[in-house]
Amino acid sequence: MFKRSLWLGRVQQAWSRRSVVWLSGVRRVGKTSLARMLPDAVYMNCDLPSSLRALDDPELFLDGQTPGTVVVFDEVHRLEDPSRLLKIAADEYPQLKILATGSSTLTATRKFRDSLTGRKQAVHLCPVLWEECADPFGTPLLDHRLLHGGLPEPLLAERKDSAFFSEWIDSFYARDILELFGIRNRQGFLSLFRLLLRQSGGQLDYSQLANLSQLSRPTVKAHIEAMQIAHAVYLLRPFHSGGKREIVSRPKCYAFDTGFVTFEKGWDSIRDEDRGVLWEHLVLDALRCHYADEDIFYWQDKSGREVDFVIRRERNRVDLAECKINPDKLNISAIAAFRGLYPQGDNYIVSPVAKKPYRIRRGDRVFTICTTKDLPYGL
Repeated sequence: MFKRSLWLGRVQQAWSRRSVVWLSGVRRVGKTSLARMLPDAVYMNCDLPSSLRALDDPELFLDGQTPGTVVVFDEVHRLEDPSRLLKIAADEYPQLKILATGSSTLTATRKFRDSLTGRKQAVHLCPVLWEECADPFGTPLLDHRLLHGGLPEPLLAERKDSAFFSEWIDSFYARDILELFGIRNRQGFLSLFRLLLRQSGGQLDYSQLANLSQLSRPTVKAHIEAMQIAHAVYLLRPFHSGGKREIVSRPKCYAFDTGFVTFEKGWDSIRDEDRGVLWEHLVLDALRCHYADEDIFYWQDKSGREVDFVIRRERNRVDLAECKINPDKLNISAIAAFRGLYPQGDNYIVSPVAKKPYRIRRGDRVFTICTTKDLPYGL
């Protein structure tokens, strides 16, 4: 079991702002395990009939809790009216610390009649981050993390079990997509999902996806939106200032976990040429853990020059993060083109082999070489 101290701290920090915390993340990512790590918490599994009966009268249940108590409502969307329970807890019992968990964003299901705006703090639990791995240096462990993914069960397994990933995909459709969104075309939806897994890290082409999945273009867009809400894919927008030579409208689509990318591609090992795009997924997870989604982009011009990640910081400053397994293989032509348009900001080369941050000079530019945990979060 992973202790996941970073996320325990994130939940405690969220409670300093609001008494109700919404912990979301894909199924099997470890939400229940994290909730059970909270000391002396009153744990309610909302899948159980006994919990449903106990929570039928929210005031009676909450009245019975001692001020300062941590109360966990796991899989809270199983309740008939979950937003009513959480609204009562936020408004009438602010002395309690409430943790509610679910696979999707709070408003994914029609059961939530109130989005609890201003009443809750959201925390999105990612698959196990690279910085959470026990020994974050060395190719063998990196390859294991890339191949198995970051869900705790397959990550801790010695061998990759294809049955786990197949079962997860079936459960994802049945318990998240069908139940929450009412999407009944199972074959079409899963065909599109598997296409996105195989193309993860590439630019979205809705017309091509519609053709390959035999769905209409509007249906493809609607299905991808459902996948976003369920945290199964993430769309990374292009950074631009409206220049004629910049890509301005086509997002990149990243799958939520490298284990599912390698599963869908049929890989049973990681080759040298596979590591680059998979490492991008781990860097993106780290960035999303520490920055708001609206501040993370990629950049590309119409000549094909590209910067992996752009982080918007202050009004006229943007940092860039280029992902490199081997930082010695740095080509600065794309970075020079980007900095010609956006000169202010710091340059980071993010590599799994950088044990400590260090700086190098290439031409007239300075780069900091570091791993994900040493990026300047919060500055």
